[in-house]
Amino acid sequence: MKIIPAIDIMSGQVVRLYKGDPKQKTIYSDNPIEIAKKWEQNGADMLHIVDLDAALGMGSNLSIIKKIIANVSTPVEVAGGLRDESIVMDIAKISKRVVLGTLAFKDKIILKKLLENLGPEKIVISVDHKEGEIVTHGWQKGTGVNLIDAIKDFLAMGFSEFLLTNVNRDGTLEGPELKFLEQACQLENANVIASGGISNIKDVQDVKEKNSFGVILGKALYENKITIEEAKKVA
Repeated sequence: MKIIPAIDIMSGQVVRLYKGDPKQKTIYSDNPIEIAKKWEQNGADMLHIVDLDAALGMGSNLSIIKKIIANVSTPVEVAGGLRDESIVMDIAKISKRVVLGTLAFKDKIILKKLLENLGPEKIVISVDHKEGEIVTHGWQKGTGVNLIDAIKDFLAMGFSEFLLTNVNRDGTLEGPELKFLEQACQLENANVIASGGISNIKDVQDVKEKNSFGVILGKALYENKITIEEAKKVA
């Protein structure tokens, strides 16, 4: 299982949001590049960089993200606001993987085209949910789409990589939601990264036992409740 620290960027700062609410943010650093280098030195398997401004339609941190990628050798996956084909292709040239959420649910024609151009290993489908219902647009809009049904549909299209976030757990340190994670991980050919609620080393163990491909470390990492080294021993 891969240990993947999250670097969420808003207004050029490294932040964490509580349940995805931009009004409830905690700032951890004014230097995202420094943070990326720190997690790399601590042994991260991959970095998960999120442009929160782009996700919420409030701006872009693309120039900072490009600087981060230029300054680390650890593989980077980029998420947040990748809703335009040209931007996705631009980021795909410099990153290990691109994470698509809103676009994946909004425009299947462009999605299929991106799959053909980039291949399944390069694209991560972000299946963000609130108690099993997919949410999009920076977690602000419900879709009425069932989480497991959605993953099955994407698997049928040829995708294999998924980022599963229970929005109601994200940034809460309440522990991961395991029921939906287990259902997702049991689907054939689905490599699922678990995200949301990780608070301690036992949570990492619990996620591993569900056969997750990887786990995102966010608030727990920034508040020193867990280290990358500890998590890697469990993984």
